[in-house]
Amino acid sequence: MFKIDKPQKTCTVGGVTFGGRPGEHPSVVCSSIFQKGDKVFEGKRKEGFDEKLARELLLAQDKLSMETGVPGMADVVANSVDEFKRYIDFVTSVSPMPFCVDAWKMKPKLDGAAYCAEKSLLDRMFYNSLTVWEPDIETEIREIAAIGVKHVLLVAFDPADQMPSGRISGTQKLLNAIEKVGARFESIFVDTSVMNGPATAFCSVANRMIKEKWGFPTASAPSNGSYMWKKAKEMWGFKGWSAADAGLEALAACMYHDMIFAGPMAGAPRIFPAVAMANAFAATAVFAEERRLPSLDNHPLNRLFPEFVAQLKGM
Repeated sequence: MFKIDKPQKTCTVGGVTFGGRPGEHPSVVCSSIFQKGDKVFEGKRKEGFDEKLARELLLAQDKLSMETGVPGMADVVANSVDEFKRYIDFVTSVSPMPFCVDAWKMKPKLDGAAYCAEKSLLDRMFYNSLTVWEPDIETEIREIAAIGVKHVLLVAFDPADQMPSGRISGTQKLLNAIEKVGARFESIFVDTSVMNGPATAFCSVANRMIKEKWGFPTASAPSNGSYMWKKAKEMWGFKGWSAADAGLEALAACMYHDMIFAGPMAGAPRIFPAVAMANAFAATAVFAEERRLPSLDNHPLNRLFPEFVAQLKGM
């Protein structure tokens, strides 16, 4: 189930390494902050944000990461270069976690990346993202290469083919554009683009296909599916919906996701333990197939279940 013959690449962003063979590294949880509707704004984005609450969210995620062994990152969302400057300065002053610059339009993304270069933060930042639907993708690639961006996320999706195969053709399209421009990046990893909760399964299948074809680390955003499922809250309230959300994130973490975009950072207390258990589950499944255990002391299996690991080593 987990054995892949193709040699697997890893990415290291801000000291966090992900990718490699299934079960080798824990899935990275990338939680968003400063996104539209974030509680830190109290509904008034233009008037600044609640620094106390934002600090609490970042520190709480750092604590969960330390306790579970699941690495955390911040998906910093902004609409303008001024916002990016304010948010990046704040995040990096509070936490050592790696982060990405995330904006819907190209210009603020490029401005955010350029600011990270100015602040010598490119080792700690990845670019979110190059997409198949950007009409001027070659210009964007040239710009980030000129800035010196080292780590790049590709969002691969083919609207004409919504099966896993469409994520393969979407990835190839972006790789072709990078090659045409002549750009070189230290790290490339691929987000296979969620449509809804159950369709996250397509992402897992596509992620395995990408690993078999190129060996890239892979990701998706299961939270896009769970947060779109409004009916769950109507039927079961927040607790029922949050169980479904954590379950979906855990399923993804168990199946070929080196990174998970997990939605608002306020959800970290339910997501990190769920992903930790999923990673321990997957690593144990790998052991059953290959008699291989994760070597990292901080892997959730080793960190949270040391007695069980000792038993496995004796089998």
